[in-house]
Amino acid sequence: MNGVDRTVSPAGLDLQERVVEINRVAKVVKGGRRFSFTALVVVGDEREIVGVGYGKANEVPLAIQKGVERAKKNLFRVPKHGSTITHTVTGEFGSGKVFLKPASEGTGVIAGGGVRAVLELAGIHDILSKSLGSQNPINLVKATVQGLQSLRTPDEVAELRGLSINQVLGLGGDRAATETLEGGRVGTESDGAANGTVEAAEEEPAS
Repeated sequence: MNGVDRTVSPAGLDLQERVVEINRVAKVVKGGRRFSFTALVVVGDEREIVGVGYGKANEVPLAIQKGVERAKKNLFRVPKHGSTITHTVTGEFGSGKVFLKPASEGTGVIAGGGVRAVLELAGIHDILSKSLGSQNPINLVKATVQGLQSLRTPDEVAELRGLSINQVLGLGGDRAATETLEGGRVGTESDGAANGTVEAAEEEPAS
């Protein structure tokens, strides 16, 4: 997580739950097969906090409950810029790879399955995404989480590089250039005014 701790306590949060996938698994024992269920669950406050959990039990409701409990232990805060993310990022987990790109307002969440669940519960409303690796739901969801955890804010980047936020965002140079241009224009105007005064002074004796 780039050395930045964004973990959040679930206390006092109004968290929504979304089940991404329920799978039936079998264990072969001496007397035959024993079936159990796994559940991949995403929880979030639909503003900026999200977490993912994986539960396993003999019954579906218990598996979901375990998944929710584990997801609440893995909550973290997502850096955002308005309704989208701060910059382009690629998350990887196992063979799963998810590309996330900021989008303009009104674009919507261009994603499917578990990726959409994570992004929507994180409160991201405008984003472009593309799966570049495995289509396994667990790998996709965890790759998305890894991508969101690796996001940085302009403040963090500025501190790492020893620059100001305006320089990181590319605002400092533009402003300096603008001030230089404006200064040049003012200087030209004042020179023109001075020349006009001198010309007027030279013309007066002649008249």
